[in-house]
Amino acid sequence: MITDTDVVKYSAVARVLHWAIAISIIVNIALALGHDALDAVFPAMPVHKAIGITVLVLSILRLLWRLGHTPPALPHHMPFWQRRLAHGLHWLFYFMIIAVPLSGWIMSSAGTHPLNWFGLFDIPKLPASKGSFAAEVAHEGHEIMGLLYIPLIALHVGAALYHHFVRGDQVLRRML
Repeated sequence: MITDTDVVKYSAVARVLHWAIAISIIVNIALALGHDALDAVFPAMPVHKAIGITVLVLSILRLLWRLGHTPPALPHHMPFWQRRLAHGLHWLFYFMIIAVPLSGWIMSSAGTHPLNWFGLFDIPKLPASKGSFAAEVAHEGHEIMGLLYIPLIALHVGAALYHHFVRGDQVLRRML
């Protein structure tokens, strides 16, 4: 029987993908919000786009991994509503870590600037044209979901820290 003091961790693959995607998304939010100021130092948007494509690839791998590997159970002492909220937030993140970079790819495909991966190779553009319905929806969705990341990440991190420091349980340690 697993007790509250036992740490049943996510697999090493899940942990590496989680942290690689999380750090990439946080960097990309900073690049997106600060790209005007950063452009004087370096071209932020090509880096933002390359990181976004990386997040998309890693996210598809993460989703496939998750579908084949059951995550560790949440502690039995957690109220039902907290478990539901945690599961809902995780699936919302799975949706967003694919939808946000995909919408960015569609949006970039409709633009005139080249799309490449850190200058190493070109990424094919999707069949979207500037002003098209797909490009407009992708643009709006990308911006809205990109901003929505901020409170959702804050909620996710806040919940993990609450469990670690207030509840003293092993929720956070499962992903470390």
